[in-house]
Amino acid sequence: MAQGAGDGSGRVDATTADAALADLTEELAACLASLESALARAEELRKARGDGRTWRDAVSAEERPLIVERISEALERLGGAGSRWRREEARALRAEGLSISAVAALFGVTRQRASVLVRDL
Repeated sequence: MAQGAGDGSGRVDATTADAALADLTEELAACLASLESALARAEELRKARGDGRTWRDAVSAEERPLIVERISEALERLGGAGSRWRREEARALRAEGLSISAVAALFGVTRQRASVLVRDL
């Protein structure tokens, strides 16, 4: 059986889901730090604009990564970690005996979407 598919005991799925949750937790912490930095820079940009600086001058002074780059990177990283977590969580729940319909109800998705989440890749 493929990893994540489960053997009826839930062990493989639980371990994989635990790893995905650990990855998600780490990613959330890293993204929060990056977004806090972006927030501080956005506040600096607002102050510069309030002081009468042109957009060109204010944005040209911005250090890389730019605010928009930080946001885009955070969304991309969270999207990947979140997707993996959702799949592994659904598989772990299924391995513990929840029906596809119950997983769908917990996740607020259709039964068809839940079925896709628990399917082996």
